Amino acid sequence: MTPAELSEIYRCYIDCLNRQDWANLGKFVHEEAEHNGKQVGLSGYRQMLERDFREIPDLRFNIGLLIAEPPHIAAKLEFDCTPKGEFFGLPINGRRVQFDENVFYRFEDGKVRQVWSVIDRKSVEDQL
Repeated sequence: MTPAELSEIYRCYIDCLNRQDWANLGKFVHEEAEHNGKQVGLSGYRQMLERDFREIPDLRFNIGLLIAEPPHIAAKLEFDCTPKGEFFGLPINGRRVQFDENVFYRFEDGKVRQVWSVIDRKSVEDQL
């Protein structure tokens, strides 16, 4: 797979998330997916995303930076949203916050197999 092909798969994956097209998530996420070292599988990955969208109704994944070196993707995702209630244990309660997520993926068989994610919690704290 070329870097351009992997980048296109990733962009389609992000589009799937933004559309909350859970029925097609398995086209992009491996059955044995891992998130930050924890085996969650496709079903656990989907549950995590569904929870995120429930807690952040206006959640949208925006690619700020994307680097593809098959089988890996490195991305900076940018968020501008209004979480309900608490977010990272912080009382957001519907206030608008902006933050980034730095995330690395390893693809296997054209699907996300491993994810390592770090969210900039400090920038959220600084906005409160």
